[in-house]
Amino acid sequence: MIYRERHCPQEALKCRVPAPYGYRNPFPWPASRDRAWFANVPHRELTVEKAVQNWIRSDGDRFIFPGGGTTFPNGAQAYIEDIGKLINLKDGSLRTALDTGCGVASWGAYLLSRDIVTMSIAPRDTHEAQVQFALERGVPAFIGILATKRLPFPSRAFDISHCSRCLIPWAQYDGIFLNEVDRVLRPGGYWILSGPPINWKKYWKGWQRKKKDLQEEQTKIENVAKSLCWNKLIEKDDIAIWQKPKNHFHCKPTQHRSFCTAVAQNHPDKAWYTDMETCLTPLPQVSSKQETAGGLLDNWPKRFKSIPPRIYQATIQGITPETYSENSDMWNKRISYYKTLNNQLGTGRYRNLLDMNAYLGGFAAALIQDPVWVMNVVPVQAKVNTLGVIYERGFIGIYHDWCEAMSTYPRTYDLIHADSLFSLYSNRCELEDIMLEMDRILRPEGCVIIRDDVDILVKVKSIVNGLEWDSIIVDHEDGPLVREKLLFAVKKYWTAPAASDKTD
Repeated sequence: MIYRERHCPQEALKCRVPAPYGYRNPFPWPASRDRAWFANVPHRELTVEKAVQNWIRSDGDRFIFPGGGTTFPNGAQAYIEDIGKLINLKDGSLRTALDTGCGVASWGAYLLSRDIVTMSIAPRDTHEAQVQFALERGVPAFIGILATKRLPFPSRAFDISHCSRCLIPWAQYDGIFLNEVDRVLRPGGYWILSGPPINWKKYWKGWQRKKKDLQEEQTKIENVAKSLCWNKLIEKDDIAIWQKPKNHFHCKPTQHRSFCTAVAQNHPDKAWYTDMETCLTPLPQVSSKQETAGGLLDNWPKRFKSIPPRIYQATIQGITPETYSENSDMWNKRISYYKTLNNQLGTGRYRNLLDMNAYLGGFAAALIQDPVWVMNVVPVQAKVNTLGVIYERGFIGIYHDWCEAMSTYPRTYDLIHADSLFSLYSNRCELEDIMLEMDRILRPEGCVIIRDDVDILVKVKSIVNGLEWDSIIVDHEDGPLVREKLLFAVKKYWTAPAASDKTD
C-alpha cells in the first residue's frame, strides 16, 4: 500500500481548486451528521457499492447517511451500544478514539454524542471520496493509511483504536500495523476489532473463506497482541476487545518483539515521514505495577482544563504549569475578542475548524462550548513538540509541514486559524504556496484568522488580495501599540461553471 501514502509533486501547483458547480454551504451540525448536498461531493459510487450496508444513499439533491457500516448494517448507534456493554463509554475515562478504515465515519459521528472525539482515517481508494463524505458531515477525518510510515500522531494519543472490517492485515509483516496502533494507544487503552476473522465460526460461508484460514488468521492476531503485552479483555458475538497494559512493569521482550532502543530518530513522538518498526515502543518507566505510565489523566470534561502529565512531569522543555495556565487564560481572552469581530463564530455557522499552529491547543479549548471540532496541527518545524499535550487535554490533531499539501480534500474547513505561522515559515518556503493551500482546503465563504507581526501581515495581505478574498487587518486585542496584528478574511463564493458552459 505504499502507493497510497503521501506523494507530493516535485513543484508546488500554482492554481486554485474551484468548488463543483451548484456547491452549497453544508447543513449545520447536527443535521449534517445525517445528510449532505450531492453537488458538494458529486460521487454516487458508494451508494451502489455499499447499498445493502447502509453507509449512504442518494435522495434527490442530497445524500442520506443512515449510520450503517459493513459490520454494523443495523446502525452505528446499536453497534456502539453493544461496545458500551463491554467497556465503559459514559464515565469520561475514554475521550479520544482512532478509527482506521473509517468508511464515511459513522462510528465517529455517533460517538460524538458521548463526548468521545474520533480521528477517522481512510485512504483515497476504490471507495471514492469516503473521507470527503465524513468531512462534509462535520466529522473529524483525514486521508491516511497504514503502509510503511508512522501515522502523524504522537505516542500515547488515543484511548481507543477501532477497526470494523478495515481490511488491514494485522497479523502480517511481523504485526507491524498492530505495533503502530500500540505506539499511539494510551496506557490502559483499548483496541476494538470487528469483522473477519472475529466470529468466523458463524460467518465463514458469507465471507467466502475457509474455516481453517480464518482460525489461523485469528490465532496470529492473538499472538501479535500477546507480544505487545496486551490482554484480551473479551470476545462477544462480533466484537473482540484487547487492552494495552497501564505500564511495562512486567512486560518481557520476546524473540520477535524487542523494545525499541532510545535513539533520536526513533523517539516515540517522531512521526513525520518516519518509518514504522516492529520493535515495541517502551512506555515511560514506573515505580510500581499499579502506576500508569506517563501519568494518569482526568476524566472528561475535567481533562481539558487540568495540567497535562507531559507538563507537570516536565517532559517538554520550557513549558511549566504556570505557562500552561497563562496560555489558557490568554486564549479565553483572544476568543472573546474574535467573537466581537466575527459575529458568526460560535453561532453554528462554522463546524470544521483548523488551527495551523496549535501549540498547547488553547484555541480549541476556548471554543469547547461551541458546536465545533478543531484539527490541531503542530508543525514539524515548531520549536517544541506539543501534540502529545493536546491529546492529553482530550483534543485531536496531527503533525504537518505547511510547505507541503495537507492530507485532506478541497473544501474541508469552515474556519482556518493561523497564529504566528507565517513568521515560522517566512524563510522556509513561499508564503504564496501556503496561502494557496489554505484556499484549497477552505470552503467557499469560509473564514480565515491570521495573527502575526505587522510586517508579515502586510505581505500576507497582498497575497490575500490576489486570491480575491475580502479581508481587513485589525489591531491586537491589547490595543494598537502591539506590533502583532490580526487579519480577518472571507473566501468568496465561486464554483466551476456548469457542464454545458465548459469549453476546451
